[in-house]
Amino acid sequence: MKTYQYFAKVLASLLGNETAVCLTVNGSMPLSVEDIGQSIDGHRLIAISHYGEQQGDLMRDPEMIFEIHTYASPDMAEPLSFRNDDMGLMQEVYRYDDSGKKTHVNTRLKQELTSFAKTWLKNLKDQGFLSDTAIRERLT
Repeated sequence: MKTYQYFAKVLASLLGNETAVCLTVNGSMPLSVEDIGQSIDGHRLIAISHYGEQQGDLMRDPEMIFEIHTYASPDMAEPLSFRNDDMGLMQEVYRYDDSGKKTHVNTRLKQELTSFAKTWLKNLKDQGFLSDTAIRERLT
């Protein structure tokens, strides 16, 4: 539970009061953070990604989507998916029915994504993405 609270805190700090931002830190790939709408259950969805370019195409390297749960205090952010275009990889923690409701959970993948997110968010902090020196560009 504390891990998901930490995720929510970091995502809120990265996004700030915006709906979409690009953060730049010297020596690191730019980081995009976007509020991408709501889940079928009404929970806010946040996408976080590094993008690289390959033959003129933007490639996610990687992208994670988190679902923000506000029913608890403080908020919690649960990882839902992982995507890496360079590797042709798209993984989702849940399977959904035709109406978009969650039906099954892949607990092993959920653990793997939680572990990856812990490391990635720590690295983003260490690289300076959470500091005042990060350049913030509001995206429309």
